[in-house]
Amino acid sequence: MFKISKYLLIVLLFSGINNLFAQITGSTQMKSWTVDGITRKALVYIPNLATTQDAPIIFLFHGHGGNMETMLQTHDFRTLWPEAILVVPQGLNTPGGLVDRQGRFSGWQQNQGDMQDRDIHFFDQILDSLKSNFHVDTNRVFVTGHSNGGSFAYLLWAMRGNKIAAVASSAGLSFQIKIPLSPKPVMQIMGTKDPLVKPAWQKMEINLLKKLNSCSDNAEMLNKNVFLYPSKTNTPVEVYIHDKGHIYPQESLQSVVDFFKSCN
Repeated sequence: MFKISKYLLIVLLFSGINNLFAQITGSTQMKSWTVDGITRKALVYIPNLATTQDAPIIFLFHGHGGNMETMLQTHDFRTLWPEAILVVPQGLNTPGGLVDRQGRFSGWQQNQGDMQDRDIHFFDQILDSLKSNFHVDTNRVFVTGHSNGGSFAYLLWAMRGNKIAAVASSAGLSFQIKIPLSPKPVMQIMGTKDPLVKPAWQKMEINLLKKLNSCSDNAEMLNKNVFLYPSKTNTPVEVYIHDKGHIYPQESLQSVVDFFKSCN
C-alpha cells in the first residue's frame, strides 16, 4: 500500500491552501468610463475567481462630500468577502438635500431625472462592463452606501430593482423618491446619536420598509446590534443599531456581508 510521508502531506496541504488563496484573492484598480460625455471613475476589486466562475458584486457609495479612496479604506469588504467583486464609485459635485445646497462637493442624485440621471447611467455602464468582461452572478448584485450614498442605494432599488438582489443603507432615506419601491430584502443601519439624519426619521423609514415587505412586528435579535423582521414574502428587513452618530460603522460590515450572503 502506498504511503504518503508527513512531509509530502504537508506540502500537498499547503499547496491546496495556496491554490485556494490564489483563487479568492484579486487586484484593485482604478477604472474609468465615459458616461453621457463625462469621464467617471471607480475603484474596482476583481477576485481572481471572477475570470472562471460567477462572482457576486457589491456596489459601495460614499456619502456627500466623500470620496472613493476613503470609502474603500474604511469599508474594506474585500477582506470580509474576498470572493465578491467590489465597486466603489466616485460621485460628482452635487447639490445636497440637507447640506451643501450649492453643490460644491461630491455626491449622488436623489431622485429620478436629477442631472439627467447621470448616476443611474453610471451604475448601468459599470454593471454592463463587468458582465461583459468577467463572470458575474447577476442574481447577487448588492448595493450599499452611507447617508447620501445610502439614499442613492434606495434610488437604485426604485429605478433598477430588477438588477439588484438586496440593499444595505446606512443613514439613508427613501422618503423623497417618487417611484414606489417593490419588496426586496433590505438592511437599515441607524445611529441612535445621528445629528443629521435623525433617528426618528430612520425609524419612520424602517416602519415603511416593514410594511412594504410584509414583515412581522416582532423582531428576532441576531446579536446585540442586529434585529431581523421576518417577511411573508421572503423579503426580510434587518436593522443594525449602533450608539454613534452620522457614520457607517466599520463594525457593521460583517453583519452587512452576512445579510447579503443570506439573500439567495
